[in-house]
Amino acid sequence: ENPTNNQESRLNEFIENPKKSLWKLAFPMMFGMMVHSIYMLTDTAFIGKWVGGDALSALGYVFPYMFIIMGITFGLGSGATAVIAKYIGMKSKEGADSAAGQTLLIGFFISIFILSVTFLFKENIFTIQNANPNVIDQALSYFRILSFGAVFLIFSMFVRSILSGEGDNLFPMKILGIGTVLNIILDPILIHYFEKFGRGIEGAAIATVLSHIAVCIILIYYLVYKKTSYIDFSIKHLKLQPKVLKEILAIGIPSSLSMIIMAMGAFVFNIILNSDDAVAAFNIGSRIEHLFFLPIISISSSLVTLVGMFYGANRFDLIQNIIKYGLKRSLYFALFCTIFFFSTSEYLLPLFTDSESIKNITIQYFSIVCFSYPFVTIGMTSSRIMQGLGKGTPVLIITLVRVILINAPIGWYLTRVLDKPIEYVWYCILLSSFIASFMGLLWMNNIIKQYKRDYSTVT
Repeated sequence: ENPTNNQESRLNEFIENPKKSLWKLAFPMMFGMMVHSIYMLTDTAFIGKWVGGDALSALGYVFPYMFIIMGITFGLGSGATAVIAKYIGMKSKEGADSAAGQTLLIGFFISIFILSVTFLFKENIFTIQNANPNVIDQALSYFRILSFGAVFLIFSMFVRSILSGEGDNLFPMKILGIGTVLNIILDPILIHYFEKFGRGIEGAAIATVLSHIAVCIILIYYLVYKKTSYIDFSIKHLKLQPKVLKEILAIGIPSSLSMIIMAMGAFVFNIILNSDDAVAAFNIGSRIEHLFFLPIISISSSLVTLVGMFYGANRFDLIQNIIKYGLKRSLYFALFCTIFFFSTSEYLLPLFTDSESIKNITIQYFSIVCFSYPFVTIGMTSSRIMQGLGKGTPVLIITLVRVILINAPIGWYLTRVLDKPIEYVWYCILLSSFIASFMGLLWMNNIIKQYKRDYSTVT
């Protein structure tokens, strides 16, 4: 079938039934990310049980840096999704193809940057977090391998963002699902093999890189050689297009910066916590709750595509309806997560670690942070909606307030100056999430009102 005809029918379907379309976009994304999150939890369990507590701490110290890499990619990918969706809503294939080409060019330069940083700074990026020498050694081994495989991760994430912009979440999630299953298969084999030499954590990193390489090979085969997508992935679109690039960066850079700020927040948290067990607990808690947040993440990400397309097609009426519908459903999931973690966290933790100290800290983390989930949902969803409307700055400002003005300084003051226990850091997360959600909702409503006035004037 002709990909162009398929795309036109998909756009018409989105316009005719936005609610059904939201789930058609969200479910494949949810499934793909769920498989990946299950891998992350499995990886954490294997490392925690087979390699030990130091290796779990090493993952916690690596997490902020990997979050930066993924955050930059995800943030710029959000810009690509919104711009491509807008061009498709305008029925401009040339604009959509150009935006895809600029996105891949961005990925190439990000990969070079990551390799340069890894080579230049090496173990210095871990000694600053107050880790002990054995943990630093394991963290550096893990991070060095992942960094050299980052180019494959970045490529696959950008392709997913491009295809999401054209409204196709099913194909990329199938391929990423295959990569994750491969990762799950390779993980115990390579961890077990390398643990014979006391380097089990390196086996986990190699398994991850091999799975990313496999995903890239499959994507290149189908998209470049078989040409199965609406977007044209030809080399001719890789030439610089300043106008289109500026559109992507206008949305993507603020989003990426907000992700970097969140990563730096995790970095500062590792310093504030000042304990390898607390860092390990924070890492386990973050990974577990991410799995349960997938429906919310999937809905908010799908809203970028739908809002972007409706924005390009000048269908403000559909934008309002789908925002209300998506936000309500996300809040239902958030309330479920709050109840679930508050009542069951003590039964989950023995699956991930044998350390009583790490278990107790993680249970304490969930008993407080779970009440932030509805507020996190409102902040996340409103930010993604604003990206779909072409507004990238709000998410940056909101993240600055949440992390730089509240989480980091108040957490530091309470624990380091007033010598309060670790649980006060978790209370800071709750407070900052509440304030960020209020800001996001207010800002989104103001943008919608402004858009509505402009829409009324035009019509």
